[in-house]
Amino acid sequence: MKRRDFLRTIIASGTLIPISEVFIQEACRKIESRPNFIVFLADDLGYGDLGCYGHPIIKTPNLDKFAKEGVILTDCHSGGTVCSPSRASLLTGRNPFRVGIYYLIGGGAHLPRKEVTIASLLKEAGYDTCFVGKWHLSQIDEPDSHQPTPSDHGFDYWLATKQNAFEGPENPLTFIRNGKKVGEIRGWYCDLIVEEAINWIKNRPNSKKPFFLLICSHEPHAPLDPPHYYSDMYYGPEIDRMAKNIRYGGVDRDRSKFFGFKKYYYGTVTQLDNAFGRLLKAIDDFKMRENTLIFFTSDNGPEVPPSYIPQPGEEIPTWVKRTQRCFGTPGVLRGMKRSVYEGGHRVPGIIRWPRGIKPGTVSDALVNGTDILPTFCELAGVPVPDDRVIDGTSIVSIFEGREPQRPIPATWMFPAGYPGPHMAMREDSYVIIGWFNTKERDQLWMDYIKSARLEKFELYNLRKDIEQKFDLTSKEPEVLVKLESKMKKLWAEIQSEGPIWEKWTRK
Repeated sequence: MKRRDFLRTIIASGTLIPISEVFIQEACRKIESRPNFIVFLADDLGYGDLGCYGHPIIKTPNLDKFAKEGVILTDCHSGGTVCSPSRASLLTGRNPFRVGIYYLIGGGAHLPRKEVTIASLLKEAGYDTCFVGKWHLSQIDEPDSHQPTPSDHGFDYWLATKQNAFEGPENPLTFIRNGKKVGEIRGWYCDLIVEEAINWIKNRPNSKKPFFLLICSHEPHAPLDPPHYYSDMYYGPEIDRMAKNIRYGGVDRDRSKFFGFKKYYYGTVTQLDNAFGRLLKAIDDFKMRENTLIFFTSDNGPEVPPSYIPQPGEEIPTWVKRTQRCFGTPGVLRGMKRSVYEGGHRVPGIIRWPRGIKPGTVSDALVNGTDILPTFCELAGVPVPDDRVIDGTSIVSIFEGREPQRPIPATWMFPAGYPGPHMAMREDSYVIIGWFNTKERDQLWMDYIKSARLEKFELYNLRKDIEQKFDLTSKEPEVLVKLESKMKKLWAEIQSEGPIWEKWTRK
């Protein structure tokens, strides 16, 4: 049934009652005036990797201009510290451990079909929905797994890879379009998904309907191999001199034999910026700028660079081959990808919405990946699910210069399989860092997660100590006791809700 036909009737006491043409026109006008939403999620992009966030070398002119046109968030965080958990929290508004994404998908773990996503909510409210890029929430390349696809989580149209383009970002081989494998596609990953997104917007049957578009790039995740035009921009002694002053997660890249590979990372970020610029131009060409909210961010902090140097004649391990070109920086922050310290989840965050955000705004309010669902719901007039815990909160108040209210403290979890610390929880300017009890050597990670107890803590005031150098546990015991109690209570709730994956046998 067409929307206009549907709006001619309502259901009351089981009887269909006619509605006036004036009412129909007003209802249509309200639907069509709701904002479009675009989320552009970079992969492993560090807090300090953009020009507008202070990188002295990498050129990101499109994102720098974009930041001046909207609000740049100085305290923006991904919902997780690694790929799959971050994506789960973005779509559901929930801590990833609540939905069973304890690490990367595998061993049966996936985003459960019962979870409600922002895509499904907006679709039910009359939005067109599209996903392009890295999915990493289920085994979409294995139909026999019977795991949900983007279609099952609310996307009308999708072009996706299960995970990253590990064969390389040029001419990726593993894209699937609406459930059908498409084979090799010529071009680079970020360029291909932006082109797909633009074509989808242009070819929608009803261009007046609002839409939600989620774009998840491979870049700048390893492997890194941009066109030479981009990498050649970052070669020479002056680049080397400037790069020596950049922090790389505590690894001394100055003396590394991989130092010359930084041009591939820098070039990839500039390539990503160029692809993002083409998306912005298309939105302008389609005359959609004024009422399209675009949120650019990253799924976690930058990849930890390899400190392992192979001996002469030794075969280079696969993980070193993939990450030796990783030169992302968290800026002055402590920690990198997979860490619950700030550098693992504080990421770039820029939002432009000309109809609702004053250009040139800078906000230091806390924003988390879990906030996307309740924020978009508020702007679209869609009720937030009340049959489950939603950890995020709407940040619409930031657009009006006010601090958002956050009933549930923002939390970040370690990826199962990696050493602690295991959990971080934020309240105001304080962050408490927690360690679980020691895991037994032969204990399954699934069993450990369901039985782990918080035992040790650190406390930092980020307003005074953004680098997390000074532990305040002995200097501010009253704050510690208060936050420790909250963290333990919140962890018990999350731990209890998280599902058990019987086939996940990792130790």
